[in-house]
Amino acid sequence: MKSIGIHSIVRRALSLACVPLVAGGLLVAQQPPPPAPPGQASAPRLSPQQLDTLVAPVALYPDKLLGQVLVACTYPLEIAEAAQWLQRNSNLQGTQLVDAARQQSWDPSIQALVVFPDVLTRLSSDIRWTTDIGNAFLAQQAEVMQAVQRMRAQAQASGKLRSNGQQTVTTEQQGDQSAIDIAPANPEVVYVPYYNPQYIWGPPAYGYYPPWDYADIGYGFGYGFGPGIYIGGFFGGLGWGGWGWGPNWFRGGIFLNGGFFGRYGFGGRGYFGGGLWAHDASHRLGAAYSTRALNSRYGATSAASARSAYAASARTNAASRASVAQSGGWSRFGGQNGASRSTSAASGGSAYRGGSSYGGSRATSGYRSSPSYSGGGGYHSSPSYHGSVASHSSGSVHSNSSSSVHSSGGSSHSSGGGFHGGGGHGGGGHR
Repeated sequence: MKSIGIHSIVRRALSLACVPLVAGGLLVAQQPPPPAPPGQASAPRLSPQQLDTLVAPVALYPDKLLGQVLVACTYPLEIAEAAQWLQRNSNLQGTQLVDAARQQSWDPSIQALVVFPDVLTRLSSDIRWTTDIGNAFLAQQAEVMQAVQRMRAQAQASGKLRSNGQQTVTTEQQGDQSAIDIAPANPEVVYVPYYNPQYIWGPPAYGYYPPWDYADIGYGFGYGFGPGIYIGGFFGGLGWGGWGWGPNWFRGGIFLNGGFFGRYGFGGRGYFGGGLWAHDASHRLGAAYSTRALNSRYGATSAASARSAYAASARTNAASRASVAQSGGWSRFGGQNGASRSTSAASGGSAYRGGSSYGGSRATSGYRSSPSYSGGGGYHSSPSYHGSVASHSSGSVHSNSSSSVHSSGGSSHSSGGGFHGGGGHGGGGHR
């Protein structure tokens, strides 16, 4: 079966040998990268300024969503697969969507991310940036979280981060340390901020901002919110206080709410018990790690998962070809080649175009040949950093406050271990 446009895109972004997309929509690494040769240097640690630029596009997300995104970005190939799966299953809504996603083989952080389709689309639109932030989080977890706090403090000082109808911004104190928390104003309805990092912090000093589409924000505004997402419509009786991932700013880690995974059927090694999150290399699918230490710790498991996934995809592909042969060829009835429902993308063009009806995302600009924070995700003596000016937002301001928001009782408002709830009511729109 022929590979599609995503083949060359993810290959360049992740330094993989070959990434085909087969009949079942499974994205796999055909030839996992070998461990670094002895004596070869790993990518150097990123400086605070470099980390600031890297985290800027997601630094103002609500705390628990940010924690989930940081975890999910350590599995970039599964993010790419999930985004295409979501496009093919745009008819699924509410609990049906969650149930279907839970049957996929992805890490729970990605299974549950289908609830936030705009976020999933953004992460898949620039796999290089997504891989870079995931690698940075694995190698410098506490420093990445410190970078988030620095960027939030700057945004708050300039008046661009504040409480409103969609979010509550508070300061948490522990001894002589403080942290800025962001939570939904209404714990049953989550609004994802939609902003141009250049509007908040200016041009990037290092690296680049991912080329997400900021046109709908409106030039001169630069900060808005997507439609409100009623969590109870996907997870019955759940409020944001019971979400599965949450940062503990003072310990520099992501804590898991074991009750979330047990109640809603999300499994995975170490998830049901809760506690501190740990990377599961079986979901890495052979994508290169940025340091020798990470490769030594996770590389063998990651490579094994790639081989297993490739073997499974080969069996699926063979079964699809047999089915086509038995039916006399679906193409004569208007079907696509084999059983694949994936849409081909032109080489070098946008591989993740489209979107879903859930969030109206337009952030589908695809892969760009932008400088990488980690030198391409493999083992390089030094990464390339180029100060590039992010595109200005333009276009008229759209109101996004018309999404359906429902009230529901029985939501969980538990907090602890770095999890924080919120109160009040949300409204939507731009500021």
